[in-house]
Amino acid sequence: MRHSSRRPCRYPSDTSVAEWALIEPLLPVPACRTKTGGHPEKWPRRDIVDAIRFIVDNGAKWRALPADFPPWQTVYGFFWRWNRAGMVAFIHDQLRRRIRTDKGRCSFPVTLIVDSQSVKAASTVGKDSRGYDAGKKINGRKRHIVVDTLGLPVMITVTPGDARDEIIARDLLWRLRLTHPQITQVWADSAYSRDLLPNWAADHLWLTLRPVIRPKGTKGFVVLPRRWKVERSIGWIMNARRNCRDYERLPQHSEAHLNWAFITLMTRRLARKGHRTDSWTKKNRPAD
Repeated sequence: MRHSSRRPCRYPSDTSVAEWALIEPLLPVPACRTKTGGHPEKWPRRDIVDAIRFIVDNGAKWRALPADFPPWQTVYGFFWRWNRAGMVAFIHDQLRRRIRTDKGRCSFPVTLIVDSQSVKAASTVGKDSRGYDAGKKINGRKRHIVVDTLGLPVMITVTPGDARDEIIARDLLWRLRLTHPQITQVWADSAYSRDLLPNWAADHLWLTLRPVIRPKGTKGFVVLPRRWKVERSIGWIMNARRNCRDYERLPQHSEAHLNWAFITLMTRRLARKGHRTDSWTKKNRPAD
Protein backbone atom coordinates (compact mmCIF):
# COMPACT_ATOMS: atom_id res chain seq x y z
CA MET A 1 0.00 0.00 0.00
CA ARG A 2 1.40 3.41 -0.95
CA HIS A 3 1.59 5.98 1.85
CA SER A 4 0.39 9.21 0.21
CA SER A 5 -0.27 11.12 3.44
CA ARG A 6 2.56 12.93 5.18
CA ARG A 7 3.55 12.66 8.81
CA PRO A 8 3.04 15.77 10.97
CA CYS A 9 6.07 18.02 11.45
CA ARG A 10 7.28 17.68 15.02
CA TYR A 11 11.10 17.92 14.94
CA PRO A 12 13.27 21.05 14.57
CA SER A 13 15.02 19.43 11.59
CA ASP A 14 11.79 18.98 9.59
CA THR A 15 11.47 20.96 6.37
CA SER A 16 9.09 23.89 6.22
CA VAL A 17 6.78 24.44 3.25
CA ALA A 18 9.17 27.04 1.83
CA GLU A 19 12.18 24.75 2.25
CA TRP A 20 10.44 21.84 0.55
CA ALA A 21 9.52 24.10 -2.37
CA LEU A 22 13.25 24.64 -2.86
CA ILE A 23 14.35 21.01 -2.48
CA GLU A 24 11.61 19.03 -4.22
CA PRO A 25 12.26 20.22 -7.81
CA LEU A 26 15.97 19.43 -7.45
CA LEU A 27 15.48 15.77 -6.53
CA PRO A 28 15.82 13.13 -9.28
CA VAL A 29 12.71 12.14 -11.20
CA PRO A 30 11.02 9.03 -9.71
CA ALA A 31 11.70 5.84 -11.63
CA CYS A 32 8.00 5.35 -12.38
CA ARG A 33 8.06 8.57 -14.42
CA THR A 34 11.09 7.69 -16.54
CA LYS A 35 11.16 5.89 -19.88
CA THR A 36 12.57 2.73 -18.32
CA GLY A 37 9.74 2.65 -15.79
CA GLY A 38 9.61 1.36 -12.25
CA HIS A 39 7.37 0.91 -9.22
CA PRO A 40 5.80 4.02 -7.64
CA GLU A 41 7.60 5.12 -4.52
CA LYS A 42 5.85 3.94 -1.36
CA TRP A 43 6.80 6.81 0.95
CA PRO A 44 6.51 10.58 0.40
CA ARG A 45 9.85 12.08 -0.50
CA ARG A 46 9.45 14.87 2.00
CA ASP A 47 9.38 12.25 4.76
CA ILE A 48 12.58 10.74 3.35
CA VAL A 49 14.34 14.13 3.34
CA ASP A 50 13.08 14.92 6.86
CA ALA A 51 14.41 11.58 8.10
CA ILE A 52 17.86 12.22 6.60
CA ARG A 53 17.93 15.68 8.13
CA PHE A 54 16.91 14.22 11.49
CA ILE A 55 19.87 11.82 11.42
CA VAL A 56 22.30 14.60 10.49
CA ASP A 57 20.95 17.11 13.00
CA ASN A 58 20.61 14.78 15.99
CA GLY A 59 23.46 12.34 15.37
CA ALA A 60 21.25 9.28 15.87
CA LYS A 61 21.94 5.81 14.52
CA TRP A 62 20.08 4.79 11.39
CA ARG A 63 18.43 1.96 13.31
CA ALA A 64 17.28 4.46 15.96
CA LEU A 65 15.21 6.49 13.49
CA PRO A 66 11.86 7.38 15.16
CA ALA A 67 8.90 5.23 14.21
CA ASP A 68 6.94 8.09 12.62
CA PHE A 69 9.50 8.20 9.78
CA PRO A 70 9.68 5.63 6.96
CA PRO A 71 11.68 2.47 7.78
CA TRP A 72 15.37 3.19 8.30
CA GLN A 73 16.34 0.77 5.52
CA THR A 74 14.27 2.80 3.06
CA VAL A 75 15.71 6.12 4.24
CA TYR A 76 19.28 4.82 4.13
CA GLY A 77 18.68 3.46 0.64
CA PHE A 78 17.64 6.89 -0.65
CA PHE A 79 20.53 8.52 1.21
CA TRP A 80 22.99 6.11 -0.44
CA ARG A 81 21.54 6.23 -3.95
CA TRP A 82 21.15 10.02 -4.10
CA ASN A 83 24.71 10.54 -2.92
CA ARG A 84 26.13 7.95 -5.35
CA ALA A 85 24.27 9.64 -8.23
CA GLY A 86 25.74 13.04 -7.32
CA MET A 87 22.35 14.53 -6.47
CA VAL A 88 23.38 15.78 -3.01
CA ALA A 89 26.26 17.80 -4.46
CA PHE A 90 23.96 19.00 -7.25
CA ILE A 91 21.41 20.28 -4.73
CA HIS A 92 23.92 22.25 -2.69
CA ASP A 93 25.40 23.69 -5.90
CA GLN A 94 22.00 24.98 -7.01
CA LEU A 95 21.20 26.42 -3.58
CA ARG A 96 24.58 28.17 -3.44
CA ARG A 97 23.93 29.75 -6.83
CA ARG A 98 20.51 30.94 -5.65
CA ILE A 99 21.95 32.61 -2.54
CA ARG A 100 24.75 34.26 -4.52
CA THR A 101 22.29 35.56 -7.11
CA ASP A 102 20.01 36.97 -4.41
CA LYS A 103 22.97 38.86 -2.96
CA GLY A 104 23.84 40.36 -6.31
CA ARG A 105 26.89 38.13 -6.81
CA CYS A 106 27.82 36.12 -9.87
CA SER A 107 26.34 32.65 -9.54
CA PHE A 108 29.75 31.11 -10.30
CA PRO A 109 32.44 32.14 -7.78
CA VAL A 110 35.93 33.03 -9.02
CA THR A 111 37.61 33.22 -5.58
CA LEU A 112 37.56 30.32 -3.14
CA ILE A 113 38.92 29.54 0.33
CA VAL A 114 40.17 26.11 1.42
CA ASP A 115 40.94 24.64 4.82
CA SER A 116 40.95 21.27 6.57
CA GLN A 117 39.52 19.96 9.83
CA SER A 118 40.55 16.82 11.70
CA VAL A 119 37.86 14.97 13.67
CA LYS A 120 37.94 11.85 15.80
CA ALA A 121 36.65 8.67 14.23
CA ALA A 122 34.39 6.15 15.95
CA SER A 123 35.10 2.43 16.13
CA THR A 124 32.92 1.92 13.04
CA VAL A 125 35.58 3.63 10.88
CA GLY A 126 38.01 1.08 9.45
CA LYS A 127 41.79 1.32 9.58
CA ASP A 128 41.99 1.71 5.82
CA SER A 129 40.25 5.11 5.91
CA ARG A 130 41.52 6.63 9.15
CA GLY A 131 44.88 7.93 10.36
CA TYR A 132 46.67 9.90 13.07
CA ASP A 133 47.04 13.65 12.63
CA ALA A 134 50.22 14.38 14.58
CA GLY A 135 49.70 18.13 14.43
CA LYS A 136 46.22 18.04 15.99
CA LYS A 137 46.87 14.79 17.92
CA ILE A 138 43.67 13.28 16.57
CA ASN A 139 43.13 9.72 15.37
CA GLY A 140 40.42 9.89 12.76
CA ARG A 141 39.65 11.57 9.47
CA LYS A 142 40.34 14.91 7.87
CA ARG A 143 37.79 17.06 6.06
CA HIS A 144 39.02 19.29 3.25
CA ILE A 145 36.42 21.98 2.67
CA VAL A 146 36.36 24.55 -0.13
CA VAL A 147 33.94 27.49 0.17
CA ASP A 148 33.25 30.71 -1.70
CA THR A 149 33.65 34.18 -0.20
CA LEU A 150 30.20 33.86 1.43
CA GLY A 151 31.25 30.67 3.23
CA LEU A 152 29.01 28.44 1.09
CA PRO A 153 30.31 24.99 0.07
CA VAL A 154 31.87 24.33 -3.32
CA MET A 155 33.64 21.01 -2.73
CA ILE A 156 34.14 18.65 0.23
CA THR A 157 36.59 15.74 0.44
CA VAL A 158 37.14 13.38 3.37
CA THR A 159 40.49 11.59 3.76
CA PRO A 160 42.38 9.70 6.50
CA GLY A 161 43.64 11.97 9.26
CA ASP A 162 47.30 11.49 8.40
CA ALA A 163 46.89 12.87 4.86
CA ARG A 164 49.02 15.98 4.30
CA ASP A 165 47.14 19.09 3.20
CA GLU A 166 49.53 20.03 0.40
CA ILE A 167 49.29 16.53 -1.14
CA ILE A 168 45.49 16.30 -1.02
CA ALA A 169 45.30 19.87 -2.32
CA ARG A 170 46.82 18.82 -5.66
CA ASP A 171 43.92 16.47 -6.38
CA LEU A 172 41.43 18.94 -4.90
CA LEU A 173 42.65 21.86 -7.01
CA TRP A 174 42.72 19.68 -10.13
CA ARG A 175 39.09 18.69 -9.62
CA LEU A 176 38.15 22.32 -8.97
CA ARG A 177 39.77 23.39 -12.23
CA LEU A 178 37.81 20.73 -14.15
CA THR A 179 34.43 21.40 -12.54
CA HIS A 180 34.75 25.18 -12.02
CA PRO A 181 36.91 26.56 -14.86
CA GLN A 182 36.06 30.15 -13.93
CA ILE A 183 38.12 30.05 -10.70
CA THR A 184 41.11 32.39 -10.66
CA GLN A 185 42.45 32.26 -7.10
CA VAL A 186 42.23 30.20 -3.91
CA TRP A 187 43.10 31.42 -0.39
CA ALA A 188 44.53 28.92 2.07
CA ASP A 189 46.62 28.63 5.24
CA SER A 190 50.39 28.30 5.33
CA ALA A 191 50.26 24.47 5.20
CA TYR A 192 49.23 24.71 1.54
CA SER A 193 52.40 26.64 0.64
CA ARG A 194 54.65 23.62 1.25
CA ASP A 195 56.02 21.34 -1.45
CA LEU A 196 55.99 24.24 -3.96
CA LEU A 197 52.23 23.88 -4.27
CA PRO A 198 51.57 27.52 -5.31
CA ASN A 199 54.09 27.19 -8.16
CA TRP A 200 52.55 23.87 -9.26
CA ALA A 201 49.05 25.40 -9.25
CA ALA A 202 50.21 28.36 -11.33
CA ASP A 203 52.14 26.26 -13.87
CA HIS A 204 49.68 23.39 -14.36
CA LEU A 205 46.28 24.83 -13.47
CA TRP A 206 46.76 28.55 -14.21
CA LEU A 207 45.47 29.13 -10.70
CA THR A 208 46.73 31.56 -8.06
CA LEU A 209 47.08 29.93 -4.64
CA ARG A 210 47.52 32.60 -1.95
CA PRO A 211 48.54 31.44 1.54
CA VAL A 212 47.31 33.54 4.48
CA ILE A 213 50.23 33.79 6.90
CA ARG A 214 49.65 34.09 10.64
CA PRO A 215 51.21 37.33 11.98
CA LYS A 216 54.53 36.82 13.76
CA GLY A 217 54.51 36.94 17.53
CA THR A 218 50.77 36.22 17.91
CA LYS A 219 49.56 33.62 20.39
CA GLY A 220 46.21 31.89 20.84
CA PHE A 221 43.23 32.49 18.61
CA VAL A 222 43.65 35.12 15.92
CA VAL A 223 41.09 36.08 13.27
CA LEU A 224 42.95 35.82 9.97
CA PRO A 225 41.79 37.67 6.85
CA ARG A 226 39.69 35.56 4.46
CA ARG A 227 40.48 32.32 6.31
CA TRP A 228 37.92 33.15 8.97
CA LYS A 229 35.17 32.56 6.42
CA VAL A 230 35.98 28.89 5.90
CA GLU A 231 36.52 28.46 9.65
CA ARG A 232 33.06 29.90 10.22
CA SER A 233 31.65 27.40 7.71
CA ILE A 234 33.30 24.57 9.64
CA GLY A 235 31.59 25.88 12.76
CA TRP A 236 28.25 25.83 10.97
CA ILE A 237 28.46 22.15 10.06
CA MET A 238 29.58 21.25 13.58
CA ASN A 239 26.17 22.39 14.84
CA ALA A 240 24.85 19.19 13.27
CA ARG A 241 25.67 16.51 15.84
CA ARG A 242 26.32 13.81 13.27
CA ASN A 243 29.35 15.82 12.14
CA CYS A 244 30.95 16.23 15.57
CA ARG A 245 32.60 12.83 15.09
CA ASP A 246 32.99 10.59 12.06
CA TYR A 247 30.92 7.39 12.29
CA GLU A 248 30.78 6.39 8.63
CA ARG A 249 32.48 3.32 7.18
CA LEU A 250 32.79 5.05 3.81
CA PRO A 251 34.33 8.53 3.43
CA GLN A 252 31.74 9.25 0.72
CA HIS A 253 28.98 8.95 3.30
CA SER A 254 30.83 11.34 5.60
CA GLU A 255 30.89 13.83 2.73
CA ALA A 256 27.15 13.34 2.24
CA HIS A 257 26.39 14.16 5.89
CA LEU A 258 28.45 17.34 5.60
CA ASN A 259 26.63 18.32 2.42
CA TRP A 260 23.22 17.70 4.00
CA ALA A 261 24.17 19.98 6.90
CA PHE A 262 25.01 22.72 4.39
CA ILE A 263 21.78 22.07 2.48
CA THR A 264 19.75 22.59 5.65
CA LEU A 265 21.66 25.78 6.35
CA MET A 266 21.05 27.19 2.88
CA THR A 267 17.37 26.24 2.59
CA ARG A 268 16.64 27.85 5.94
CA ARG A 269 18.48 30.98 4.91
CA LEU A 270 16.47 31.19 1.68
CA ALA A 271 13.17 30.32 3.38
CA ARG A 272 13.57 33.09 5.95
CA LYS A 273 13.79 35.66 3.18
CA GLY A 274 10.51 34.45 1.68
CA HIS A 275 11.60 34.68 -1.96
CA ARG A 276 9.42 33.28 -4.68
CA THR A 277 10.64 29.88 -5.83
CA ASP A 278 8.33 28.97 -8.72
CA SER A 279 10.33 30.28 -11.68
CA TRP A 280 13.71 29.38 -10.16
CA THR A 281 12.78 25.78 -9.34
CA LYS A 282 11.30 25.17 -12.79
CA LYS A 283 14.48 26.50 -14.41
CA ASN A 284 16.82 24.35 -12.28
CA ARG A 285 14.84 21.11 -12.17
CA PRO A 286 16.87 18.08 -13.35
CA ALA A 287 15.98 16.82 -16.81
CA ASP A 288 13.75 13.74 -17.04
